[in-house]
Amino acid sequence: MTIEMTIKGLMVDPVTSMPIVILRDASGQRVLPIWVGVFEANAIALQIENITPPRPMTHDLLRNVIEHLHAAVERIVVTELRDNTFYAAIHLRLPEGAAVVDARPSDAMALALRTRAPIFVEESVLDEAKTLDFAPEKGDTDRLQQWLESLDPDELGKYKM
Repeated sequence: MTIEMTIKGLMVDPVTSMPIVILRDASGQRVLPIWVGVFEANAIALQIENITPPRPMTHDLLRNVIEHLHAAVERIVVTELRDNTFYAAIHLRLPEGAAVVDARPSDAMALALRTRAPIFVEESVLDEAKTLDFAPEKGDTDRLQQWLESLDPDELGKYKM
């Protein structure tokens, strides 16, 4: 089963200094942090802030190609968590049928923002992510867990490059 989620914010992990996209379900009961690269975080942040670069970025180009081919992004799904790595799929509607394309979650989310497509996460990914140990040391894991649990909604989205 998939759970629809939205991007609630983009923050910097206080332990690793890596960007994190925070996904949350409509009820606010489930939160999923996904660590992303700096360039992908920038692409997501620009779209969240409605900043249009002077030239199309890669995700803008992909959106334009999809539209030019008379296709549409129906949804993106974070499908799997394997070896501490998230996997995603972009679900496309094409004139001749449907297609599913493998993608990194960061790229899929950047595209979803640009096409206003919904973001889903497999329930099994949410369940498995609860047991992850991303940080190398237990003290860091505890600090990160406390930080995630105490997220202030007013602080979400204050990612700075």
